[in-house]
Amino acid sequence: MNLFKIIADIEKADPEVGERYSFYSRRSLLKFGSNLAAAGIPTFMAATLNKAMAQSTTPSQKAIDVANFALTLEYLEDDFYKMGLAAANLIPAADRTVISQISKHETAHVNLLKAALAAGAVAKPTFKFPAGTFTTYATFLATARALEDTGVQAYKGQAGELINDKAILLTALQIHSVEARHASEIRRMLGMKGWVSDTTQTTFTQGGVNLKNLNTGKSDDALREAFDEPLTKDQVLAIAKPFL
Repeated sequence: MNLFKIIADIEKADPEVGERYSFYSRRSLLKFGSNLAAAGIPTFMAATLNKAMAQSTTPSQKAIDVANFALTLEYLEDDFYKMGLAAANLIPAADRTVISQISKHETAHVNLLKAALAAGAVAKPTFKFPAGTFTTYATFLATARALEDTGVQAYKGQAGELINDKAILLTALQIHSVEARHASEIRRMLGMKGWVSDTTQTTFTQGGVNLKNLNTGKSDDALREAFDEPLTKDQVLAIAKPFL
């Protein structure tokens, strides 16, 4: 058994595993590897990797806070769609299948986040929906658009906080892309573009690059529409305040 090949294969699968080894553990592994009996190597490797990677499997308090923030938004969306589907004569038959599928997605998002957080998951709050939310279909769809657009930007705004908590980050990214699809579909149902066109946006800098300096020949609207702006937690809470 080639111990050095095993280490190389592990590092190929997880390039950062070497950073999680302590210097002493890695040096010891290389020093004693050639003298270990083949039968003993798997046990030795497992013990070393378990010790080295243990901290990566436990989310930080920051990650837990972000995941619970996301869970609260998912609770809100889950309740919203369930109440809309339960309201008599609100959703037209032609759209009911789509809204039902989005509702199922939101329930799945809640369950995934609760599973990721385990005992650390916050309980579902009691939400209050503004008067008229479930009275007309136009108001229902307008509220759905606001919730979905906000959700997409909320996940984007918190992604940087999860950079060192890969398990929670992966969970958030799995949900984020589907929320973006929801937002696009709801916009389509409203007869709008599938992407956000915010004409109040007067800055064109993304990732430190001024898009207008790239000489793309694109209109201001095209440049605005090519990127979603992240929202901070405070901005999201301000938007969600009427529901809390």
